[in-house]
Amino acid sequence: MSLTYQELLVTLPALLEAGSVPNLVGEAGIGKSSLVAEVAKRMGATLLTTVVSLAEKGDLALPVPPLTKDSLVTTSRFGTLADVKYGYSTTLLTLLKEAEARPGQPIIWFLDEFNRGNAAVQSELMNLVLQRQIHTLTLPEEVHIILAQNPDPTMDAAGDYAVTPSDAAVRDRTVRLKMRANLTDWLTWAEGEVDGTPRVQPVVVDYLREHPNLLAPAPVVGQIMPTPRSWERASRNLTSLRKLPAAQSRAVLADVLAGDLGEEVGVDLAQVILTPAVGIEELLSAPSPVTEMVAPLPESNRLDLVNQWLGQAVPLDLATLPRVVTLLKSLSADGQVAAGYQIGKRADLLAALYQARDDKAARAMYELLVEIAKRGTGNG
Repeated sequence: MSLTYQELLVTLPALLEAGSVPNLVGEAGIGKSSLVAEVAKRMGATLLTTVVSLAEKGDLALPVPPLTKDSLVTTSRFGTLADVKYGYSTTLLTLLKEAEARPGQPIIWFLDEFNRGNAAVQSELMNLVLQRQIHTLTLPEEVHIILAQNPDPTMDAAGDYAVTPSDAAVRDRTVRLKMRANLTDWLTWAEGEVDGTPRVQPVVVDYLREHPNLLAPAPVVGQIMPTPRSWERASRNLTSLRKLPAAQSRAVLADVLAGDLGEEVGVDLAQVILTPAVGIEELLSAPSPVTEMVAPLPESNRLDLVNQWLGQAVPLDLATLPRVVTLLKSLSADGQVAAGYQIGKRADLLAALYQARDDKAARAMYELLVEIAKRGTGNG
């Protein structure tokens, strides 16, 4: 069971209104922080974020040495707190001041990376979360708390996170909401504009439309894998790199994108960006040899040409079929299997090939497909 970004946009405010403490669980980079920021914006709430993984035991309840009265902040409704510039004191003071300055207006305290704090830190915070009180301080009613966690071993997760699984009290007294990536949600967000420009570069959006499984693939221990956050970061880096001289930008593009998205995906995206597009009509009608035209193209572009060919109203044109055979032969072994699988789903095309079996090009295509089919089933 899991919810998408758009579903959680509706769910979180309803839970906060009910007085519950939502506990968002999701892979790193899936968009938990962005989600909470959007919820706060829609609610007109002040958002304060605490990264629990950076906290140490005692940050919340560490005794404070004697202070002058100028170091104490006294509120009319919520108690007194020392203005100590460490731990959570500054955050709590901000909460109090906001609540006094804007009575009735919601405040969201976002405890991010909650289970990356050690057990002692979690225990201190959960006392405040559940009891809403520490020393003489009572949290204002305006304050709503949201937790966020990475998956832990008890959740059958694939990621390798240095987390401390939350105890039964956290699980019992918060509402665990598992968040999943959703391409439609992400594309809607990515194509939104900020100051008149899209949040994410169109080339990145188009790449993900063609490779929807790459938005948030399962984590692999020890490897950089794409996440919704890293795609957005890759877009920002691409925007900045395009301001450099063209030769410098081209020289570093693949390395930068590989650092954002992992080597395989980053290099492939860089090739797409740096390679001029070739359409199937141009490929089938141009005087240039097919091998020369597709040589600079990455595998994903070549496979896209095969799909474009399949999408034609009459894909089997015996005059241009030799160029399609050359295109298929230019693919890697895995690429040929993927293309053969798509072609194999077209019964009409296979029937037309059979009917034209006396034609040299049709026979060459048929023999290539048989070879690919044997390789795909392990019988080659």
